[in-house]
Amino acid sequence: MTVLGTTAPTILHLSGDIDVCTTPDIRRRILGALDQTVEVLILDLSEVTFCGAGGLGLLLHAQGRARSRGVTLALTRLTPQMTRLLEITELSDRFPILAEK
Repeated sequence: MTVLGTTAPTILHLSGDIDVCTTPDIRRRILGALDQTVEVLILDLSEVTFCGAGGLGLLLHAQGRARSRGVTLALTRLTPQMTRLLEITELSDRFPILAEK
């Protein structure tokens, strides 16, 4: 599967905790970025310190919205904790994961 298209991707940097308190703001940020994205939205998770169930739900919701708009939602720069969380929840195959450059 080709992730990067012909136009420059939109990159959104997320940081801190993604939990019940922060998901409304992060949802607005992601949906706002989707409005500006033509082909690929990349979420940089290098500074995410915690992700709860609500955060995983948010990522899945964002992926669905992206797909409905013909946009690929990809993740990059995952922390070891995020990598492990996606693996144990069996969600690691649901998102394109881009290697660091």
